[in-house]
Amino acid sequence: MSDINWGDETIRILENIRKRKPLIHNLTNFVVMNFTANIILSIGASPVMAHAKEEVEEMAGYAGAIVLNIGTLEPAWVQAMILAGKSANNHGIPVIFDPVGVGATRYRSQAARDIMGEVKIDIIRGNAAEISALAGFEAKIRGVDSLESVEEASSIIREASRRLNAVVAMTGVEDLVCDGIRCFAVSGGDAMFTRVTGTGCAASVACACFAAVEPDPVKAAIHALAYYGVAGSEAASRANGPGSFVVHLLDALAGLDRNTVRTSVLVREVMR
Repeated sequence: MSDINWGDETIRILENIRKRKPLIHNLTNFVVMNFTANIILSIGASPVMAHAKEEVEEMAGYAGAIVLNIGTLEPAWVQAMILAGKSANNHGIPVIFDPVGVGATRYRSQAARDIMGEVKIDIIRGNAAEISALAGFEAKIRGVDSLESVEEASSIIREASRRLNAVVAMTGVEDLVCDGIRCFAVSGGDAMFTRVTGTGCAASVACACFAAVEPDPVKAAIHALAYYGVAGSEAASRANGPGSFVVHLLDALAGLDRNTVRTSVLVREVMR
Protein backbone atom coordinates (compact mmCIF):
# COMPACT_ATOMS: atom_id res chain seq x y z
CA MET A 1 0.00 0.00 0.00
CA SER A 2 3.03 2.29 -0.12
CA ASP A 3 1.85 3.98 -3.34
CA ILE A 4 -1.58 4.96 -1.97
CA ASN A 5 -2.50 8.62 -1.69
CA TRP A 6 -4.33 8.12 1.59
CA GLY A 7 -6.33 11.35 1.54
CA ASP A 8 -7.55 10.89 -2.03
CA GLU A 9 -8.45 7.27 -1.32
CA THR A 10 -10.43 8.34 1.76
CA ILE A 11 -12.37 10.81 -0.38
CA ARG A 12 -13.04 8.15 -3.02
CA ILE A 13 -14.47 5.69 -0.47
CA LEU A 14 -16.49 8.42 1.24
CA GLU A 15 -18.05 9.46 -2.07
CA ASN A 16 -18.95 5.84 -2.72
CA ILE A 17 -20.67 5.64 0.68
CA ARG A 18 -22.70 8.75 -0.14
CA LYS A 19 -23.60 7.43 -3.56
CA ARG A 20 -24.71 4.00 -2.34
CA LYS A 21 -26.07 4.97 1.12
CA PRO A 22 -25.60 1.46 2.56
CA LEU A 23 -27.77 0.30 5.43
CA ILE A 24 -25.76 -0.15 8.63
CA HIS A 25 -27.48 -2.57 11.00
CA ASN A 26 -26.54 -1.80 14.60
CA LEU A 27 -27.10 -4.13 17.51
CA THR A 28 -25.72 -1.67 19.99
CA ASN A 29 -26.15 -0.24 23.45
CA PHE A 30 -28.81 2.04 24.92
CA VAL A 31 -26.29 4.77 25.72
CA VAL A 32 -25.20 5.50 22.16
CA MET A 33 -28.09 4.65 19.82
CA ASN A 34 -29.09 8.19 18.90
CA PHE A 35 -25.52 9.46 18.73
CA THR A 36 -24.18 6.67 16.53
CA ALA A 37 -27.24 6.81 14.27
CA ASN A 38 -26.44 10.47 13.65
CA ILE A 39 -22.75 9.64 13.07
CA ILE A 40 -23.81 7.16 10.36
CA LEU A 41 -26.14 9.71 8.75
CA SER A 42 -23.42 12.38 8.82
CA ILE A 43 -20.96 10.08 7.06
CA GLY A 44 -23.60 9.37 4.43
CA ALA A 45 -24.94 5.88 5.19
CA SER A 46 -28.31 4.82 6.65
CA PRO A 47 -28.70 3.48 10.21
CA VAL A 48 -31.08 0.93 11.64
CA MET A 49 -31.16 -0.17 15.27
CA ALA A 50 -32.99 -3.50 15.29
CA HIS A 51 -32.48 -5.90 18.21
CA ALA A 52 -35.46 -8.29 18.26
CA LYS A 53 -34.29 -11.80 17.52
CA GLU A 54 -37.47 -12.30 15.51
CA GLU A 55 -36.22 -9.89 12.81
CA VAL A 56 -32.44 -9.50 13.07
CA GLU A 57 -31.57 -12.26 10.61
CA GLU A 58 -33.77 -10.73 7.93
CA MET A 59 -32.57 -7.18 8.66
CA ALA A 60 -28.92 -8.23 8.55
CA GLY A 61 -29.50 -9.67 5.11
CA TYR A 62 -30.44 -6.20 3.83
CA ALA A 63 -27.42 -4.46 5.34
CA GLY A 64 -24.17 -3.27 3.86
CA ALA A 65 -22.48 -3.98 7.21
CA ILE A 66 -23.50 -4.84 10.76
CA VAL A 67 -22.16 -3.69 14.11
CA LEU A 68 -22.25 -5.87 17.23
CA ASN A 69 -21.67 -3.71 20.33
CA ILE A 70 -21.86 -5.29 23.79
CA GLY A 71 -22.07 -2.07 25.82
CA THR A 72 -25.40 -2.86 27.53
CA LEU A 73 -25.86 -6.60 27.58
CA GLU A 74 -28.70 -8.97 28.26
CA PRO A 75 -29.09 -12.61 27.18
CA ALA A 76 -31.71 -11.91 24.49
CA TRP A 77 -29.42 -9.34 22.87
CA VAL A 78 -26.49 -11.75 22.83
CA GLN A 79 -28.70 -14.30 21.09
CA ALA A 80 -29.84 -11.64 18.62
CA MET A 81 -26.23 -10.65 17.90
CA ILE A 82 -25.30 -14.24 17.13
CA LEU A 83 -28.32 -14.66 14.85
CA ALA A 84 -27.59 -11.39 13.03
CA GLY A 85 -23.89 -12.18 12.76
CA LYS A 86 -24.52 -15.61 11.29
CA SER A 87 -26.98 -14.14 8.79
CA ALA A 88 -24.41 -11.52 7.79
CA ASN A 89 -21.78 -14.25 7.34
CA ASN A 90 -24.15 -16.23 5.13
CA HIS A 91 -24.80 -13.17 2.96
CA GLY A 92 -21.15 -12.10 2.73
CA ILE A 93 -21.81 -8.93 4.76
CA PRO A 94 -18.96 -7.54 6.91
CA VAL A 95 -19.31 -7.73 10.68
CA ILE A 96 -17.74 -5.15 12.99
CA PHE A 97 -17.43 -6.10 16.66
CA ASP A 98 -17.07 -3.56 19.46
CA PRO A 99 -16.23 -5.47 22.68
CA VAL A 100 -17.17 -2.64 25.05
CA GLY A 101 -15.82 -3.28 28.54
CA VAL A 102 -14.84 -6.87 27.84
CA GLY A 103 -12.89 -8.27 30.76
CA ALA A 104 -14.79 -6.19 33.33
CA THR A 105 -17.10 -9.06 34.32
CA ARG A 106 -17.25 -12.80 33.70
CA TYR A 107 -20.60 -12.45 31.94
CA ARG A 108 -19.32 -9.78 29.55
CA SER A 109 -16.22 -11.82 28.73
CA GLN A 110 -18.26 -14.97 28.16
CA ALA A 111 -20.70 -13.10 25.93
CA ALA A 112 -17.82 -11.85 23.79
CA ARG A 113 -16.43 -15.39 23.53
CA ASP A 114 -19.86 -16.76 22.63
CA ILE A 115 -20.32 -14.19 19.86
CA MET A 116 -16.85 -14.72 18.44
CA GLY A 117 -17.24 -18.47 18.66
CA GLU A 118 -20.36 -18.37 16.47
CA VAL A 119 -19.73 -15.39 14.17
CA LYS A 120 -16.86 -14.67 11.77
CA ILE A 121 -15.78 -11.13 12.63
CA ASP A 122 -14.17 -8.90 10.01
CA ILE A 123 -13.07 -5.92 12.14
CA ILE A 124 -12.69 -5.66 15.90
CA ARG A 125 -12.58 -2.02 17.04
CA GLY A 126 -11.63 -1.42 20.64
CA ASN A 127 -9.26 0.34 23.00
CA ALA A 128 -6.08 -1.15 24.40
CA ALA A 129 -7.71 -2.68 27.48
CA GLU A 130 -10.53 -4.26 25.48
CA ILE A 131 -8.24 -5.73 22.82
CA SER A 132 -5.93 -7.05 25.52
CA ALA A 133 -8.72 -8.83 27.39
CA LEU A 134 -10.20 -10.24 24.19
CA ALA A 135 -6.85 -11.57 22.96
CA GLY A 136 -5.87 -12.94 26.36
CA PHE A 137 -2.75 -10.97 27.19
CA GLU A 138 -3.76 -8.07 29.38
CA ALA A 139 -0.28 -7.29 30.65
CA LYS A 140 1.09 -6.77 27.16
CA ILE A 141 -1.55 -4.52 25.67
CA ARG A 142 -2.92 -2.71 28.70
CA GLY A 143 0.37 -0.83 28.80
CA VAL A 144 0.60 -0.26 25.07
CA ASP A 145 0.40 3.52 25.38
CA SER A 146 3.55 3.45 27.51
CA LEU A 147 5.56 1.31 25.10
CA GLU A 148 8.62 3.00 23.66
CA SER A 149 7.45 3.01 20.05
CA VAL A 150 4.51 2.38 17.77
CA GLU A 151 6.69 -0.29 16.15
CA GLU A 152 6.89 -2.17 19.45
CA ALA A 153 3.15 -1.86 19.98
CA SER A 154 2.41 -3.02 16.43
CA SER A 155 4.03 -6.40 17.00
CA ILE A 156 1.63 -7.01 19.86
CA ILE A 157 -1.41 -5.89 17.86
CA ARG A 158 -0.34 -8.17 15.01
CA GLU A 159 -0.34 -11.04 17.48
CA ALA A 160 -3.79 -10.04 18.73
CA SER A 161 -5.09 -10.04 15.16
CA ARG A 162 -3.72 -13.53 14.57
CA ARG A 163 -5.22 -14.85 17.79
CA LEU A 164 -8.62 -13.28 17.09
CA ASN A 165 -8.65 -14.11 13.36
CA ALA A 166 -9.84 -10.61 12.46
CA VAL A 167 -8.54 -7.19 11.56
CA VAL A 168 -7.87 -5.33 14.80
CA ALA A 169 -8.42 -1.57 14.91
CA MET A 170 -7.11 -0.34 18.24
CA THR A 171 -7.93 3.29 18.94
CA GLY A 172 -5.92 5.52 21.22
CA VAL A 173 -3.51 8.45 21.04
CA GLU A 174 -2.47 6.97 17.69
CA ASP A 175 -4.71 4.33 16.14
CA LEU A 176 -3.30 1.01 14.93
CA VAL A 177 -4.90 -1.21 12.29
CA CYS A 178 -3.41 -4.69 11.85
CA ASP A 179 -4.37 -7.95 10.13
CA GLY A 180 -1.65 -10.20 11.52
CA ILE A 181 0.77 -9.30 8.71
CA ARG A 182 0.22 -5.66 7.74
CA CYS A 183 0.03 -2.92 10.35
CA PHE A 184 -0.70 0.77 9.90
CA ALA A 185 -0.61 3.76 12.25
CA VAL A 186 -3.32 6.38 11.79
CA SER A 187 -2.75 9.82 13.30
CA GLY A 188 -5.40 12.39 14.14
CA GLY A 189 -8.24 12.97 16.52
CA ASP A 190 -8.26 15.05 19.68
CA ALA A 191 -8.38 14.58 23.44
CA MET A 192 -11.95 15.94 23.30
CA PHE A 193 -13.02 12.46 22.16
CA THR A 194 -12.40 11.25 25.72
CA ARG A 195 -14.85 13.79 27.17
CA VAL A 196 -17.94 12.57 25.32
CA THR A 197 -19.70 9.25 25.85
CA GLY A 198 -19.90 7.03 22.79
CA THR A 199 -17.02 8.35 20.69
CA GLY A 200 -15.40 4.91 20.65
CA CYS A 201 -18.69 3.34 19.57
CA ALA A 202 -18.89 6.02 16.89
CA ALA A 203 -15.46 4.95 15.60
CA SER A 204 -16.85 1.43 15.24
CA VAL A 205 -19.85 2.54 13.19
CA ALA A 206 -17.53 4.64 11.03
CA CYS A 207 -15.60 1.42 10.31
CA ALA A 208 -18.89 -0.22 9.35
CA CYS A 209 -19.80 2.58 6.94
CA PHE A 210 -16.47 2.25 5.15
CA ALA A 211 -16.51 -1.58 5.24
CA ALA A 212 -19.92 -1.54 3.55
CA VAL A 213 -18.31 -0.26 0.33
CA GLU A 214 -14.62 -1.22 0.71
CA PRO A 215 -14.02 -4.99 0.51
CA ASP A 216 -10.58 -4.92 2.17
CA PRO A 217 -11.28 -4.63 5.92
CA VAL A 218 -7.80 -3.24 6.58
CA LYS A 219 -8.36 -0.37 4.15
CA ALA A 220 -11.89 0.15 5.43
CA ALA A 221 -10.72 0.52 9.03
CA ILE A 222 -7.77 2.74 8.11
CA HIS A 223 -9.80 5.19 6.05
CA ALA A 224 -12.71 5.20 8.51
CA LEU A 225 -10.48 6.03 11.46
CA ALA A 226 -8.51 8.55 9.42
CA TYR A 227 -11.66 10.41 8.34
CA TYR A 228 -13.16 10.21 11.82
CA GLY A 229 -9.93 11.53 13.30
CA VAL A 230 -9.73 14.48 10.90
CA ALA A 231 -13.36 15.32 11.67
CA GLY A 232 -12.58 15.15 15.40
CA SER A 233 -9.63 17.51 15.05
CA GLU A 234 -11.72 19.96 13.03
CA ALA A 235 -14.58 19.79 15.54
CA ALA A 236 -12.27 20.32 18.52
CA SER A 237 -10.78 23.41 16.90
CA ARG A 238 -14.26 24.99 16.77
CA ALA A 239 -15.76 23.69 20.02
CA ASN A 240 -16.06 25.47 23.36
CA GLY A 241 -16.55 22.23 25.28
CA PRO A 242 -17.94 18.68 25.05
CA GLY A 243 -21.47 19.76 24.11
CA SER A 244 -20.49 21.92 21.18
CA PHE A 245 -17.87 19.34 20.19
CA VAL A 246 -20.64 16.82 19.44
CA VAL A 247 -22.44 19.32 17.21
CA HIS A 248 -19.25 20.26 15.38
CA LEU A 249 -18.25 16.59 15.03
CA LEU A 250 -21.50 15.79 13.20
CA ASP A 251 -21.08 18.88 11.03
CA ALA A 252 -17.47 17.99 10.22
CA LEU A 253 -18.30 14.39 9.31
CA ALA A 254 -21.01 15.68 6.98
CA GLY A 255 -19.12 18.56 5.45
CA LEU A 256 -15.32 18.32 5.51
CA ASP A 257 -13.97 19.80 2.31
CA ARG A 258 -11.79 17.74 -0.02
CA ASN A 259 -8.64 19.77 0.60
CA THR A 260 -8.87 19.34 4.39
CA VAL A 261 -9.22 15.58 4.01
CA ARG A 262 -6.50 15.37 1.36
CA THR A 263 -3.94 17.25 3.46
CA SER A 264 -4.92 16.02 6.93
CA VAL A 265 -5.17 12.23 6.55
CA LEU A 266 -1.94 10.83 8.00
CA VAL A 267 -1.29 7.10 7.64
CA ARG A 268 1.97 5.18 7.64
CA GLU A 269 2.78 1.52 7.43
CA VAL A 270 4.56 0.20 10.50
CA MET A 271 7.28 -2.23 9.54
CA ARG A 272 8.25 -5.20 11.64
